[in-house]
Amino acid sequence: MKKIIPLMAVVLLSVMVLSSCGYNSMQEKEEATFKAWGDLEAQLQRRMDLIPNLVATVKGYASHERETLEAVVEARAKATSTTINAGDLGNKQAMEQFLAAQGGLSSALSRLMVVVEKYPDLKANQNFMDLQHQLEGTENRISVARQRYNDAVSTFNFSIRKFPNSLTNSLMLHLERKEYFEAAEGAEQAPTVEF
Repeated sequence: MKKIIPLMAVVLLSVMVLSSCGYNSMQEKEEATFKAWGDLEAQLQRRMDLIPNLVATVKGYASHERETLEAVVEARAKATSTTINAGDLGNKQAMEQFLAAQGGLSSALSRLMVVVEKYPDLKANQNFMDLQHQLEGTENRISVARQRYNDAVSTFNFSIRKFPNSLTNSLMLHLERKEYFEAAEGAEQAPTVEF
């Protein structure tokens, strides 16, 4: 009986220490970050799926605006070929390449919307209007998904740095900090619209 009491005390102390070490909570937060990234990718894919329909609709009305339409198609191709998986969320260079491709696509879509302003018949077309609303809704969803991803990254990055989680991470998990989804360079400048 005398040997059992110290053994139980050690077991109880071990359970208390391990329960506050953050092992499970850090993994939970990393999974939340991966989920937020997956949600963001789903919204980016939705945009990629809508673009061919938008381009085809505009092409029917504005066939001589080939340069703008080709720029959108090229930007979409570049954005789809530049991917990042959840394992590379801590890789700053991979994230920068991905952000640059997405920024190029956003820029090309902005130029396409300027073309649309030149063609009143196109703006009145119900199919185009529906497509434009879907694209606008998708852009809003992407914005929300980016914000949620960055919130998850912030929570995760803090969880692996705070004590005692930092000890657990350095000794057992070796989780790396994740990169934020940042605005494309020049995003602080309002786009110029010329007619």
